[in-house]
Amino acid sequence: MAYSSLATALARCFLAGEATVDGIVARASATLGKRWRWLRPLAKRFLAKFGSKARPRRREVVQFLLRDVGFERARRKSSSELAVAQWPQEPRQMQPVAAAASWHLPEIETAGALADWLRLSYSELEWFADLKGLARKNRNAKLRHYNYRVLAKQFGSVRLIEAPKPRLKQIQRQILTEILNRVPSHPVAHGFLKGRSIKTFAAPHVGRRVALRMDLQDFFPTLSRARIQAFFRTAGYPETVADLLGGLCTHAAPPDVWSTLGPEIDPTKMRDVQLLYARPHLPQGAPTSPALANLCAFRVDCRLTGLAQAAGVVYTRYADDLAFSGDEVFEQRVERFSLHAAAVLLEEGFNVHHRKTRIMRQGVRQYLAGLVTNAHINVVRADFDRLKAILTNCVRHGPASQNREAHPSFRSHLEGRVGFVEMVNPAKGERLRKIFNLIQW
Repeated sequence: MAYSSLATALARCFLAGEATVDGIVARASATLGKRWRWLRPLAKRFLAKFGSKARPRRREVVQFLLRDVGFERARRKSSSELAVAQWPQEPRQMQPVAAAASWHLPEIETAGALADWLRLSYSELEWFADLKGLARKNRNAKLRHYNYRVLAKQFGSVRLIEAPKPRLKQIQRQILTEILNRVPSHPVAHGFLKGRSIKTFAAPHVGRRVALRMDLQDFFPTLSRARIQAFFRTAGYPETVADLLGGLCTHAAPPDVWSTLGPEIDPTKMRDVQLLYARPHLPQGAPTSPALANLCAFRVDCRLTGLAQAAGVVYTRYADDLAFSGDEVFEQRVERFSLHAAAVLLEEGFNVHHRKTRIMRQGVRQYLAGLVTNAHINVVRADFDRLKAILTNCVRHGPASQNREAHPSFRSHLEGRVGFVEMVNPAKGERLRKIFNLIQW
């Protein structure tokens, strides 16, 4: 029989049910009508390649089989006897990996069931998921699913804020609430999680001999649609459903969103940015993006935690900010450690913003995510003094005199800044609150 057809039949066996050697051999033997001796070594090679990764697509397994030397040798040797006795059914049921079995996610086994779960028609589901990239080619802004805002960053680069429109935002919030929020994040992750903050991120590094700060470059757009779809397959969703869920949570920016940029942006960097955002990625501005970013960073968090523990170092992560700290031994090896950490990140598909990497010893200000951590967690003195001066001038001259950046709700803006100081340092926050309460609004 055709080589590709045989590989397709075996791929269904390899992807159905629990991924163990005995399970794969049993399913494949039933499909081929005979327990071939070469099936067990082939199953072991399959698990060695895919066992520690996200659940692969069927076409990836087919390609693996077609390129496997042992399978090719077995097919040639037994070509007259080798045939598919019973074609296995395409797996439709939920197939979570072992770690995902306890997540208790909603069971959605077909594209039609996903449309019903989201209260959409199937055509609406296809339109919002946009797996063919039609929205990127559409020049009519009213037919697009996102609004865009381009922000200038340091070092001549830019950031694109992609905010979903109300209907898609509602869909993404349902995915966030009923699927993503049920999946546990790694304990070292502190960004966008209930009960965690920049304060919990920085707290483990207080009073340490040396602190290492690293920053991930283009954190959200680096996470591609393929990576998001792989997560949903790992969670147990069939390939068709996982592809649609990934499409609903990712986006490719149309080329005309960059037309408002001026000549001050480096053309070389601009080309790289346009290419990065042109492929389907996690949009910064979507409700689902922070949770998915944390979940896609789970593997790198595991690896960096292991690296840190081996070196006697503490590690935490807040979104794209990474922090490591340790004692005198770490101080002597911190440069080498940063290279190892950068290599791990590169292997996992992340890029380090090397200009932002900082090694901070006790003799300088140790600064993590906007907080000082030398002796205890505190706000930066200059920031506190500046805010205190603004509040004092608001009392003396009125708040309108201090709203130099034309905030539409200056009172809420100042109250938020005071609340931030209260969270970090309650004593200093109380002093600012007393001044704030004297302002005549």
